[in-house]
Amino acid sequence: MQNRQIVLAQRPLGMIDETTTSLVTSERPTCADGEALVKVGILSIDPTIRTWMNDAPGYLPPISLGDPVRSGGAGVVVESRSSRYRVGDIVFGMTNWQEWAIASETNRFNVVPTGMGLDLATVMNVLGTTGLTAFFGLMEVGQFKTGDVVLVSGAAGATGSVVGQIARAKGAAKVVGIAGGAQKCAEVVQEYGFDECLDYHQPGLSRSIHRACPAGVDVYFDNVGGEILDAALANIAMHARIVLCGAISQYNAVEKPSGVANTSMMIMRRGRMQGFIVFDFAQRYAEAQLELAAMVLDGTVAHREHLVHGLEQAPAALNLLFTGGNHGKTLVVVDASVQLV
Repeated sequence: MQNRQIVLAQRPLGMIDETTTSLVTSERPTCADGEALVKVGILSIDPTIRTWMNDAPGYLPPISLGDPVRSGGAGVVVESRSSRYRVGDIVFGMTNWQEWAIASETNRFNVVPTGMGLDLATVMNVLGTTGLTAFFGLMEVGQFKTGDVVLVSGAAGATGSVVGQIARAKGAAKVVGIAGGAQKCAEVVQEYGFDECLDYHQPGLSRSIHRACPAGVDVYFDNVGGEILDAALANIAMHARIVLCGAISQYNAVEKPSGVANTSMMIMRRGRMQGFIVFDFAQRYAEAQLELAAMVLDGTVAHREHLVHGLEQAPAALNLLFTGGNHGKTLVVVDASVQLV
């Protein structure tokens, strides 16, 4: 049996295109002692994948040319020679863009609990890296407190939408989102329950933030970077916490990104700005997943999944994150038969 893979053919400059990746076929991997063979069902499409394509240092090494594109995903164990996994287990981890993956001691997968009443796409969204990033970024890095005014960029996206809903559930005084376009701003308010959403396509974002948050922003959760981060910094409250989660506005930049000008506000307001990676909290995933699952089941957290079908569509699905063509968490369905029961 064969294994279709999407490999990195050349490093992109700006948006990825048809020359960036290649669809190749190799032999299906076999599992050795201590390993398990995973049939990939669904891929998580995240902005960070684009950064891994660059030949630049990061928290993980760059993807090597000719290797499958690195990506999280979920699948079902079809063969196991490891005590960690049983045949039939639904697992998630680094599957990469391919149809078959090996779970090993160096590439460990987590077993997804059954009986939660949630489908696999929801689990990959709210209980996966998206929801975990939102939870730990807000509660631990942002040190959220009841009564905080919370501002979230990328608020219509998978992570931003969950951040705002957790803040609202935990007692924020006000939750304000930033998104691109009237339609997405409406989604943020109507579907995710934010108090207000600001359209960054409209001029005067800094003034709009000030009108929405006249006493200043206590927690700013940044998914975008660049000019939007700068506008938020101009409006922080005393002892504000700025959570640096992503910089999606910079990932496809061909020229050197522009700098941030309002850093002096961090001094005047005694603010704190901190970056983080969700892997920092890997030992605590279970506690967050229990709380997030309860929030989904009782309706506290609404969610939306943007499903793209077919492994060969993964590159186009990644581009959706940068064009705004997705709504909610973008996932690529590789094999629809892989489901939770």
